Amino acid sequence: MSADYMSGKLEKLLIYSFTDRKFQIKDAEQKNKPAFVAPINPESFSKGYKVEHDVQRPHGAGSAEVKFKSTAPEELKLEFILDGTGTMEGYWAAYKDKPVHEQMKIFMDCAYNYKGDIHRPNFLLIIWGSEIKFKCVLTSLDVNYTLFKPDGSPLRARLTATFLDYQSREERIAEDKPASPDLTHHRVIKQGDRIDLLTYSIYKDPKYVMQVGRANGLSSIKKLKTGNEIYFPPFDKNEI
Repeated sequence: MSADYMSGKLEKLLIYSFTDRKFQIKDAEQKNKPAFVAPINPESFSKGYKVEHDVQRPHGAGSAEVKFKSTAPEELKLEFILDGTGTMEGYWAAYKDKPVHEQMKIFMDCAYNYKGDIHRPNFLLIIWGSEIKFKCVLTSLDVNYTLFKPDGSPLRARLTATFLDYQSREERIAEDKPASPDLTHHRVIKQGDRIDLLTYSIYKDPKYVMQVGRANGLSSIKKLKTGNEIYFPPFDKNEI
């Protein structure tokens, strides 16, 4: 049981938004300012974990061979209540006088809406006390309106949001440093890099060059564009 619970201190769930994939904010005024505050904290949250495998059945074998492929990014699922009645006890004061559609806009601008300068929605950091500190992106959102004014305007909405753990290319590359041809590796192309040498450094065999090219949709393995990301998936050596 947490000390905050024992002391009665209420920690609001906060979502910070970033246009920088490294989760950095250059504007000092925005550094400690959340883009969205949960008006009422979720009653619960759930996390999802998935290990991906290749299941192959060799010719003449009675059972399939299960080979580790990769660990999928962690998922976090949260539910928020947005209320416009002004009657919910403990509702965050800054949202209490805002209609539901304005509260909804704050969340959408934070997590969902497309940002033209980065050509995607924001990167997010979710913080809730000492239990959750989650760098992520929004992957799905369901909105269920449950209470209405006589004119049909919503007075209450339940948001069910799923977030996917996000790592920058640099973080993924750092994790991939222990070389293993059975894991998926990522590399950012630098000036002078050659795909045959990169392939050899991971698989210890240059014969996987064409497979790497096809896996990355490359039209030519001779011309690599500096700054592009190339990934090297695990291959079944029996099929090469």
